[in-house]
Amino acid sequence: MTKDLPKRFFVETWGCQMNELDSQRLSSQLMQEGILPTRDASQADLILLNSCSVREKAAHKAYSRLGEYRLLKQQRPNMLIGFCGCVAQQEGAQALKRVPDLDFVIGPARVGELRQILQQRLLGKRPVATGFPDASDRNYDIDLLSREGSHKGMVTIIEGCNKKCTFCIVPSTRGPEQNRPIGDILAEVRHLLDFGFREIELLGQTVNHWRDPGTDADFAVLLDRVASLEGLERLRFITSYPRDFSQEMVNQFARHPNICPYLHLPVQSGSDRVLKMMGRGYTTELYFDLVDRLRNSRAGLALSTDIIVGFPGETQQDFQATLDLISKVRFASVYAFKYSPRPGTAAPRLNQPEVPLAEADRRLQTLFSLQKEIQTELNQALVGDIFDVLITSWGKTPGTQTGRTPCHRVIHFEHGSEPAAIGDLVRVKVEQAYAHSLIGRAMSHSDTPAVRSQDTSPLPIIT
Repeated sequence: MTKDLPKRFFVETWGCQMNELDSQRLSSQLMQEGILPTRDASQADLILLNSCSVREKAAHKAYSRLGEYRLLKQQRPNMLIGFCGCVAQQEGAQALKRVPDLDFVIGPARVGELRQILQQRLLGKRPVATGFPDASDRNYDIDLLSREGSHKGMVTIIEGCNKKCTFCIVPSTRGPEQNRPIGDILAEVRHLLDFGFREIELLGQTVNHWRDPGTDADFAVLLDRVASLEGLERLRFITSYPRDFSQEMVNQFARHPNICPYLHLPVQSGSDRVLKMMGRGYTTELYFDLVDRLRNSRAGLALSTDIIVGFPGETQQDFQATLDLISKVRFASVYAFKYSPRPGTAAPRLNQPEVPLAEADRRLQTLFSLQKEIQTELNQALVGDIFDVLITSWGKTPGTQTGRTPCHRVIHFEHGSEPAAIGDLVRVKVEQAYAHSLIGRAMSHSDTPAVRSQDTSPLPIIT
């Protein structure tokens, strides 16, 4: 075993924004040791796979990718391979048995210990760092994060989850809820704003269940404090739990224009019977009422959601209720998946009949077809409108760039003679619209007022 530090590292990230931020934390620790990133895994001396376990066969897919990295290691015997993320937490020491060339395992709650784990490996050990230490024992240095990109700063405010949804593996892979103090959160946001970020995204598995451990201030208080910080132009947060969304949280959308007119609000099903089996703790009536109050607080608020089709025991009538909900709410986007059993979850033990795979496929495609019609209609209503767009990347064709509207739509636009930098705000007129994106043209700020600072496309108030 070499005792020399690696010179180059490569991180592959699967899954949610929480994993993206964890990868930034991993990268920062390596860069502090003088280890530089590379975009080519074959050139790396250290490879980290940051895995996600939300979908079925997650472990199988992770081991398959680790097998590919083992082939690279045969060509470079001194290469190190680290297994990180939710599947790593789930597999633990078993991963070392299954993959002889694997060097170490790190769960999500132990991300801050990478440097110590790397040193242990260099001494000949094969460490497994899983489990969930107390918040006071977790290493989280905001000054040492390798913030990828310059258009959005992500800030974790709550880790883990205390919910007991019968389909979800997150509580066992990320542990119980751990709330960060409000002072630490505000300091990190201020740090990012001083660094030049114009958009901040607050992260948590159930972000709106955050409570300050010192004062018991809730998420509405945090939203108000963060949104009031000077220099913050855009504020987003994900993921919200419907049952935990208080009226005071709703009021913040009306109070602070810099809270983006977009909200991801997972409903999972339109059937109260299925929601009860899922253990979600709310009904469709509660969800419709929340949508009503949210849209009354902010004209044209764009909503997205998560939906599972084919949950054990879901009937055609249950599925039709989901389609009806989609038609009523008219989401700006929907993330829908076929149900997949996860290890240790309660859903497989509900003694409900399985939905045949072919039928689940049919239901999913029916849902996508309906949602595509809705998205196309909503996006076409935006043609001719003008948004202040936050640039996120260069376009695929010369002379174009890509960004996000305040309502979180993707827009590709011609930048004119003077392209702006990633992270800048550019005024863009929408000229074409498709189901999943908009096409536009950059406008002069001096010639064109921003007639749409938020999405005001016609969306019905739910009654």
